[in-house]
This record gives sequence, structure tokens and C-alpha cells, in this order.
Amino acid sequence: MTDSVLLFNRHRPRLYGIAYRMLGAVAEAEDVVQDAWLRWHDTDRGAIENAEAWLVTVTTRLSIDRLRAAKAERANYVGVWLPEPMLMAAPSTPEQIREFADDVSVAFLFMLERLSPDARAAFLMREVFDADYDDIALTLDKTQAACRQLVRRAKQQLRQGTPREAVPRATLQRLLVTFADAMQRSDFHGLHALLSDDAELIGDGGGKVTSFASLVGGKRLAQLFYAGKRRFRDALDVQVVQVNGQWTLLRFIDGSLESVQSYETDGQRLTRVLVQRNPDKLARIAAALVQG
Repeated sequence: MTDSVLLFNRHRPRLYGIAYRMLGAVAEAEDVVQDAWLRWHDTDRGAIENAEAWLVTVTTRLSIDRLRAAKAERANYVGVWLPEPMLMAAPSTPEQIREFADDVSVAFLFMLERLSPDARAAFLMREVFDADYDDIALTLDKTQAACRQLVRRAKQQLRQGTPREAVPRATLQRLLVTFADAMQRSDFHGLHALLSDDAELIGDGGGKVTSFASLVGGKRLAQLFYAGKRRFRDALDVQVVQVNGQWTLLRFIDGSLESVQSYETDGQRLTRVLVQRNPDKLARIAAALVQG
């Protein structure tokens, strides 16, 4: 294996992390990294002073271009577009766990969808990857002042959404384990007690399976989950696992993955659930579960 291949592979995880956070789609992120590799392979590497900076810049620019095209496609998407979930190995240190869960969770990626491609790139580079504004300016081919404004406006836009409470991961895990148990036991009151009064469900079926675009109210959500268990009985199974660095509920029907449900909590009850039901976005997780 040549030195250029080894160097690229050393930075590949970071490049993929950038592309996935930008696009929220596994295949598109993989395509961006492949395009970055082709450019790396074809360029005069002797003229590159900092390989990592060059690769990050190219990957970010490719991601921006891909996201601009994706925005047009997602505008015609049937129903609500939610990020594609991904099984990921858990980090080892408490610091890594905190950072990993915060910046790759489905809820966080979904929140980023309201930003423009340039604003998303600037925000991620600054807030997630802790890049200096001169590096952001070079990558985006903008002035530092323009980049500072992009980041400031991005923060303002993101604050308009539901506040993200700093809740210990163990708290969400405990709530989900209890919620899954109530679901398995067809315990309507147990389900209802764990959902906030204004809890919201947002679903993505991609026009391929039925899904609620939005359903609001703890009682209504409890009725929905209760009805699902009553309908499928022993054919329904749920598991609490880590997806995108956060505790998540997987629902199976007759042994097949039916949905990936990402929950948010205020520390006491569950406040929102993002339900991914689009079969195309479940395929990789389903395959990984079979292989595992």
C-alpha cells in the first residue's frame, strides 16, 4: 500500500464524519469521500503543504455541492425527510461519549436541516470541529467576517427549535428500557406516564410505507404504540441499542426491522420521537444486525 493511500486512509474517518454530518445520508457521505479520494489520487501531492487541511477542504466543498443538489431533491420528498440512522461503535472516554452523542445524533442532524449548505458547513467546522475562522474562510472561499456571520445566524436559527437539554445518557437509556418494557406488556398507562403531555412524533416513510408526518400529544402517542402491540402481538419486538451515538429503540415485526425510533427527553419524560420507517434508510442497519 503506497504512502498516499495510507495517508488518505488515516484521515478517512474524519472525512466521512464531515460528509455524514453535512448530508445525513450514508450513501451520499460515502460518495463524497470517494470523490475526495479520486481528487487526492489525481492531484500533485508534492505541491500540498498540509494534507489533512487539503482533504478537509475538498471534502467540505464536495459536501456543500452535494447538499445543494440534495436540498432540491428533498424539497420533493414525500412526507418529512429524516436523516438516515447509522449503527456506530461507542466511544471509550466520557468526553468522547458526550461529544459523539451531541453532534451525530439523529435529532441534531435533523435540526441542522434548517440551515443552508454554507451555514451548515461553517457551523459544523466551528462548533463541532473547533476550526479557526481563517480555516473556515479558506475552505468556504469567504471572508472571515462572512463566516462569523454565517455561524452567528446558524446559532440563531437553531435556537428557534426545541431546546436541547443536557440530559445524562443513562437517563435516556433508563427511560427507554422502561418504555420498551411497557410496550411489550401492552401497558397503555405505563406508556402514557412516560410521555410528556405535548410529546411529538415525526415520521419518515419516504412515500414507501405509511408514517405519521407529525402526531402531537402524549396520550395520542401512547395509543399509537399500544395499538401497534395489540395488532402485532408476539410478532412485535423492541430493542434498546445505540444508534448515532445515542440510545435508540429498534422495533421489529416478525423479526424484520420495521423502524428506528430516536427519542428526546427532558430528563423526566420522553418529549419527542423521530421515527425512521423508510426501508431504504433502514437497509444498512438491518444488514448490520444480521451480520452481527
